[in-house]
Amino acid sequence: MPTILLVLAAFAAFIPVLVVDGMLDSYVRSRETSALQARVDAIAQDSQAAVHDAIQSLRRILAASPSLCTPTFFENVNAELLGNLYLKQVIVENRDGVQYCAAYDTAVAYRVLSESLTIPGHTEMLSVVQLADSTQPMLKITQSFGPERMVSALVVASPLLAHKTGTLFEGLNYLQLSLTSGTTILSRGEAGTPASNSQQDYLLARSFAGEVPIKAEAASSFEVMRSGYAQLDIAFTIVACLIGAMILILALYVMRRSSVPVFDLERAILAGEMKPYYQPVINLRTGRLAGCEVLIRWVKRSGEVVPPGAFIDYAEMSGLAIPMTLSLMEQVRADLENLCREVKDFKVSINLFEGHFRDGSIVEDIHSIFEGSGIEYRQLVFEITERRPLDDRAAASRIISAMHKLGVRIAMDDAGTGHSNLAYLQPLGIDIIKIDKIFVDMIKDADTPVPVIDGLIAMARDMDIEIIAEGVETQEQALYLRAKDVSLAQGYLFAPPMKLSAFRTLAEGLRSEGKTSNLDKDIAA
Repeated sequence: MPTILLVLAAFAAFIPVLVVDGMLDSYVRSRETSALQARVDAIAQDSQAAVHDAIQSLRRILAASPSLCTPTFFENVNAELLGNLYLKQVIVENRDGVQYCAAYDTAVAYRVLSESLTIPGHTEMLSVVQLADSTQPMLKITQSFGPERMVSALVVASPLLAHKTGTLFEGLNYLQLSLTSGTTILSRGEAGTPASNSQQDYLLARSFAGEVPIKAEAASSFEVMRSGYAQLDIAFTIVACLIGAMILILALYVMRRSSVPVFDLERAILAGEMKPYYQPVINLRTGRLAGCEVLIRWVKRSGEVVPPGAFIDYAEMSGLAIPMTLSLMEQVRADLENLCREVKDFKVSINLFEGHFRDGSIVEDIHSIFEGSGIEYRQLVFEITERRPLDDRAAASRIISAMHKLGVRIAMDDAGTGHSNLAYLQPLGIDIIKIDKIFVDMIKDADTPVPVIDGLIAMARDMDIEIIAEGVETQEQALYLRAKDVSLAQGYLFAPPMKLSAFRTLAEGLRSEGKTSNLDKDIAA
């Protein structure tokens, strides 16, 4: 077992090294996606600004020009052309496209590349055109002037791309500026979005130009971006190795200093240091002792009492839970057989672990320990915890069936808190459910309904399953449960888990003829 723990510690130490690639991939993906998004946002915002500037230029021209194609009109147009670097032409035409005049007093030859789109919040229309003497499409912003004439401004679609193409395209596989209707304005790289026609992993970004119906999209290869982080990859790996070494050193230290090493726990079982403590189960109607739950404590030679939370999980993992339970059952037989012989309806609950239902010897062990003793099989209750799943339901069902043939009863501990979600109560043949303390704690007073508790009780009644409430600590909780016809309960309201001597004293007191205990009075009040 120490070897197994050492192997587990070594594996844990290498986890940082194993996950370093994933961590770096996540970092690179996040960082480069943010950078790509920033570039696309800048392009979209640049196009939005170009359109807004063209709209304002067009409006100033029309506001200052009483009529079109006059000297005053051309003077205003020239002023805007000088003031707006990206405004390339102003055209006056009718709705059929017949030109009346243009900024340089010559006919402008252009080809229409898209339909006209409205610009929300504006009266102008937007389309894409291409001048006959240019390879780059331009945006055409058009405003009506009277019922027949149209005044249009031709503007560079993306000034940023026109002047900083090298920087913006660096590392990109694909970049496209287009209308939201799908018409491409400018593009570079692979045709279509790379992610749609390639198995390669791409980083993608998209941005819209505000209310202007233009969008920018870009993609870059993650593999190419990742290759630029070689130095950081080496640094991450070195740090991961250091962390792994620290984990291994710490694990070795903890194993050497641990208060529950495997050989110490095994020695404690053989030395009889694993002692049963008994917590009374009380009948809420009569206040009388109905039985007890056997709980294990590690009582060291020094007198120190180690609670089960410090070693139960370790015992299960190491396989020592089975011999520990056998030792406990032998002590229970010796401790309680006289009491069980005298009180025939007294019930003794003993906890089993998930491992018992993979090891079919538990049925034989129960038979060999309790056969012929003062504790009859019908007085035994074996509890299964819901906190760990029974992976092999078929094997568990066979073992429980064999236990039922002996005459023992099966309880589901921690009901409603674990893996089964109460789904296998009937298939496994559960006789009792124990309502966990976390649900009992929801009871604040005797008159306020607690739907979770009420639902568990109703379900148990429908299945004809007995109920025991755990963790009862207040009189209000006891009264509430009794009002709901829950007869049996355990908890610190009645008594904590106690040594055999104290439990015998309590049992004798509650059995004394003609006497009513304080517990009886509290519950019966």
